[in-house]
Amino acid sequence: MRVVVVSNDMVRLSFLQALLADDGIDSVLLDTHTSAVEGSIGAIPRRLAVADEDETRAARLLREAGEA
Repeated sequence: MRVVVVSNDMVRLSFLQALLADDGIDSVLLDTHTSAVEGSIGAIPRRLAVADEDETRAARLLREAGEA
């Protein structure tokens, strides 16, 4: 797995996951539980990760969308 975005903005992360999914790229949101346990005050950002083989394609897609 490769992390392509780190953010505390859940709306942005949800949008990016949908954007990747529309292009057939599966993604995983990491640190969601840890971030929620600490009260969601932003101390622990969430990480959006994709499979190693999808990293280049995902990075290009996010860059083209102005998100990376």
